[in-house]
Amino acid sequence: MPVITEIEDLKRLYKRRVPRMFYDYAETGSWTGQTFRENSSDFDEIRLRQRVAVDMAGRSTASQMVGQNCTMPVALAPVGLCGMQSADGEIKAARAAEKFGVPFTLSTMSICSIEDVAEHTSKPFWFQVYTLKDNDFMRRLFDRAKAAKCSALVITVDLQVLGQRHKDLKNGLSAPPKLTPSSILNLATKVPWGLEMLQTKRRFFGNIVGHAKGVTDPSSLGTWTAESFDPSLDWERIREFRKWWDGPVILKGILDAEDAKKALDVGADAIVVSNHGGRQLDGALSSIRTLPKIMDAVGDKIEVHLDSGIRSGQDVLKALALGAKGTMIGRAFVYGLGAMGEAGVTRALEVIHKELDITMALCGERNVKDLGRHNLLLPADFADRWR
Repeated sequence: MPVITEIEDLKRLYKRRVPRMFYDYAETGSWTGQTFRENSSDFDEIRLRQRVAVDMAGRSTASQMVGQNCTMPVALAPVGLCGMQSADGEIKAARAAEKFGVPFTLSTMSICSIEDVAEHTSKPFWFQVYTLKDNDFMRRLFDRAKAAKCSALVITVDLQVLGQRHKDLKNGLSAPPKLTPSSILNLATKVPWGLEMLQTKRRFFGNIVGHAKGVTDPSSLGTWTAESFDPSLDWERIREFRKWWDGPVILKGILDAEDAKKALDVGADAIVVSNHGGRQLDGALSSIRTLPKIMDAVGDKIEVHLDSGIRSGQDVLKALALGAKGTMIGRAFVYGLGAMGEAGVTRALEVIHKELDITMALCGERNVKDLGRHNLLLPADFADRWR
């Protein structure tokens, strides 16, 4: 067993174990990848304020996200195709999150269905939906999430049209993998992954195939996906979705202070400051750089979470110190999932938790809820470099 001390260790194992098309699916952004890279690199511009001779005993990272108790304010973000990173991947990730005490968010584009995950877990999880044209399918999706006792609904609002990701197109990304001479050669080097996949029946999009009209097998899924996302989405449509769900609603994909204010108007309980991990609008600002202005606009009126770019517990601390009440990790847990299955997700959470706890102590704080801008040293133009 290799020694895992940071998320980068899991990423190296992940790259060796998982087929190239699924590694590239996670580890890429749209177009040039500028926003994808800056999501992480912009955290490096923020410095931490060290304090000493402060009682650091009895520290706590315990918090709440939309009323749910959590070991630390970190949720597993909705990531499609997790069941292709590791066999039954969504079930493995949900179990790891449940045992660790943090929220897990299931993507609509998951391999394991809502029902699969509910059957193999004992606590409610969050469910993410896209804004699709088919009202009948959407209503049934909401009803299925209610039947599974999902505790919060995460509505992704930044995917009206699909950002172009060059590697996905060149790799012919599909579930299961599309067999070409190149992909066959690559799959031949991923024997442990392949043996695991042969032992599961879950290899297609479980929430779609057999549930969406006209999608009875994987071959009909591509057409449905291309035609289903709703480019006419507006705030009234989001308001309508809000009425369909009687629990907490989180809007994911907010990157502008004006949009954050509109999220308040439609009755959202929380927002996630996110640019879809740099997979949609390349050239957009990083999530962490937009967070201060969003906090100034709505921070005391709605719960704000941050997603995109987090690779460490120090990144989590910086987001919390800038005002976020919670964070989401996507790639960081996917690296662990692809590298070591459920144990890898647990290890990713352990790494981030330890980094958060130790950094908090060295900043002179005993409780994660006390973190604030007083813990940071920011460049004078961090939030105002681009106007």
